[in-house]
Amino acid sequence: MAPESVSFRITRSTEDLAETIHALSHRLVRLEQRFSAMELALEAQAREPQVSAEELSSLDQVERLLQDCRTLLATEVAVLHPGDPEHQHDQANDGHDVAA
Repeated sequence: MAPESVSFRITRSTEDLAETIHALSHRLVRLEQRFSAMELALEAQAREPQVSAEELSSLDQVERLLQDCRTLLATEVAVLHPGDPEHQHDQANDGHDVAA
């Protein structure tokens, strides 16, 4: 085997290895970027408050109680002040002032 032939093969193998290492490096960088993005998404998801079904049910019940209270207050105002236009306005708005 001629020394030039061996030198050519070594050079060619070295170039192939360099290209392979370069491609693997780029692939590793992309994988690291995807991994970082996934970590950030998981951290953001963990920071969001998780509301249980029990809490949602409790909040719905509180909402219903508040609505019942508003209805009772509006009824009481109508009974106590049947001819007063100012209180009639309150009753029409279900006890809430409406912003213009």
